[in-house]
This record gives sequence, C-alpha cells and structure tokens, in this order.
Amino acid sequence: MGELSVERPIDLPNCKHMGFSGRPMNSLACKCLAFVFIALVFRALLFPTFPSFGGFQQNDLYLVDSSSSQSGSEFGVRKDRFLEVPQIVWGLNNQKISFARACLTARMLNRTLLMPSLSASLFYKEVELLQPISFDKIFKFERFNSLCKGFVQLGRFSDITNRGRVFELQKGSGRKWTVERDLNQLRQIKEDPADDFEVIRIVGKNPFLWHDHWPVKDYAKVFECLVLVDEIAEEAEKVVSKIREMGSTVKRESDTLRNNVNSKNSSSQPAPYVAVHMRIEKDWMIHCKKLEQRSNIHQICSSKEEIVERVGNIVGVGGPTIVYLAIADSLLEDSSILTGWKEGLLLFEKKKLGVWEIYKKHPYLIKSAIDYEVCLRADVFVGNSFSTFSNLIVLERTQKMIRMGVTRSCGMDVRWPSYAYNILGESGGPQRWMTEMSDSNLQAISYGTNNISC
Repeated sequence: MGELSVERPIDLPNCKHMGFSGRPMNSLACKCLAFVFIALVFRALLFPTFPSFGGFQQNDLYLVDSSSSQSGSEFGVRKDRFLEVPQIVWGLNNQKISFARACLTARMLNRTLLMPSLSASLFYKEVELLQPISFDKIFKFERFNSLCKGFVQLGRFSDITNRGRVFELQKGSGRKWTVERDLNQLRQIKEDPADDFEVIRIVGKNPFLWHDHWPVKDYAKVFECLVLVDEIAEEAEKVVSKIREMGSTVKRESDTLRNNVNSKNSSSQPAPYVAVHMRIEKDWMIHCKKLEQRSNIHQICSSKEEIVERVGNIVGVGGPTIVYLAIADSLLEDSSILTGWKEGLLLFEKKKLGVWEIYKKHPYLIKSAIDYEVCLRADVFVGNSFSTFSNLIVLERTQKMIRMGVTRSCGMDVRWPSYAYNILGESGGPQRWMTEMSDSNLQAISYGTNNISC
C-alpha cells in the first residue's frame, strides 16, 4: 500500500509579488487572476481527464460517441491493426452490402479492413466453384480510401508485418445468436487482449449474414466511396451512349414527322430513357412466391404483364420513349419480353440494343456492375422493392435528390424519380419510391419491403 495523500489547503497567489518589474499589480487584475486560478484548480479536481478516445464512461460501460472528432477523423482508423473477413459472395449488391458491413465492423473495432476477395461468378451453394476476384479489379482502391478517409480504411495484405500473429474470431450463428450477443462480442473484442493482435480474422459465414448494427446513412457513406475502375466505367458509358443515341434518333424522326421547327435544338439534348429492372426469372418467381407465403405480403412478385401495364401508366412518361430492360441473360432469347408494351414505349435489351458483345466478354459480376450503372443514370428507374439490386440503385438516386434539396418525391415532379412496380401507385402505375435514410439499420434494403417512403 502506498502512502495516503493528505489534502492541503489551496494557496492563493500572492498579489504583492505578481507584478512585473517588482511592482504590485492593481487590485482588479489581482482579483481576476485569483479567480482564474481557483477555477482551474476546481476543474482539475472535479473533472479529471480520462483517456476515453472518443467515448465516454457510463455505469462502467464503454460507449462509442459516433459524433466525436476521433470517430470522424483519420486518427480514428488505426493503420497498424487489421480486420480480415471471408470471401464475399452472391449477387453484386449483396456483395456491396457485405463489403460495407465488413467496413463498418472494422470501423467499430478501430481497424483497417484488409482488402477482401469478391466473387466474379454467381453460385449460392457450390462455394468451391466461386471465381474469386480482387476488390481492386472492380472498384478503385486508392479512390475508396481518399473518399472514405477518416471513416473507414482499406489495407493490403502486404501491409501486415507479422502474418503469424492472427487472432481468429468465430461469429456465432443460429437463433440463440442474437443482435445483442453479436454486438457484445464486438465490444468485448475491443477490450480483450485480442485487440493487441495485428490481425483479427473473422471466420465463418458470409458478412451479408452478419447481424446489422449500423444506420442506413453509414452504409450510404461507404457506398458513395465505391467507384468503378475505368475499364468497367467505360463499358457502362458505351451502353448509356448507345441508349441515348437510339433515343435521339427516334426523337429526330418524331420531330420531323410532326414538323417540329425546334427539332435541331431539341436533338442536341441527351435523349431521356427509362430503365426497368425486370425480375421475372424462374428462380426469382419461386423465391418471391415462398417469401409472400412466409411474410403474408402479396406485393412482392410481379408478372411480365403486371410490369408492362404499370410502367405504361407512369404519369409523365409519354411516347416515344426508350425503355431499357435490365434482365437476366437467360431471358434474352425470349422475344416476348419486348412485346405488349404501351404504344410509344420503345423497348430495348442488350441484344436488340447491339451491346451484347460488351457484356458477353465479362464475368457475371462485371455484367451486373455495368447494368447497375446504366440503371443508376436513367432519367426514370423502375424496379422491385424486394430486390437488393433495385434497392441500392434507389438509395443512390435518393442521395442525389437529397443533395438537390428534395427530401420527399411523392406527388412531385422531380429529377431522378424511382418507382416500385410490385406496388400499385397512383393512376394504375407503380408506386413512387425513395429510400428512408433515417432507418436505424439496413434491414429494409437487404431483404426488401413494401413500405417505400411514399
């Protein structure tokens, strides 16, 4: 035991000896200085400094203050501690959600995420058949770190100094592994000796299946930092340019037939187009029927006929209008998907548009990334609210509208409108759709919802 400290009375400064050049200070200056001295002493006694590092103590539980400067600055992401996650699998947008969830997990642990391996092919069960593809073959590595600086950080395996010093963390599974237990595990790992390991490697299931602890806005921040590499962006630009070219040709012909004197001026403007993410594949219809039965929701599946009717009833979409169908490659041989549409809607898919050569040379993941960009840039987007692909497109389009000052699109004529064809809206058309950015988690986007903010 050390010696007990004995409190001593506080000595006030002697004003007689505090003036410059030996002269005593005037009484007012002396009183002010004494007051400051007393205030500093009491602050030291009553509010001692703790090394909270952006957190605060409450009932012995460490809580992270997400608004602190440490959390939002580059000093909040350690570059000498890393988190490693399993290969990311499934569809493009499931992979994007998995990646964002891994980033946010690393952020909570105050670690740099080691650049994960994505999956170029689409296999759900035959894991050994997955074609791994590096993250930086799809998205720009340095650009990601630049845009997300201070929020999340990506590192390379070459950054590790001791590859033998790895702590393996097994995430729980099953009904007993609740959101609370998962969150407690992450909190505990920050306090355990495991935090001293240079690398924490999470083993087990795909990050898409991890429990969610972060608000939509945090995910949106990560998604904003994902920029396609130039090679893929250029391929998407070719497709968009081809669509616009078709639209301009149709518009010129229409203006000529109507003797429109302003046809030259109007043809110089990029022709608008509608993009429809058409989910009518056999595997999707089986999945959505089962989902309707389990959830007792009858607004998930949509037949080709229902999509055709509702898209044709969108207010403000008049002919002639180019409609690009983002559909599965297996449906490209079915010419019936291009028939039955409202007069004035001119339907194109990859082959009819003449861009199939662009797509067919790439693996599934890159094909999907191109289609995603084409749909994102469309003047009007129509999708299914239970599709992850459609959901992430609408999230990004919602972000665009918010930056333009639009917080609700219901009943308004706005730029970048989106619709869900699986939900009936006004005038027999699809329901207007915006992402609810204030949601506390990504549940609605990950698994879909018929509550789409309008």
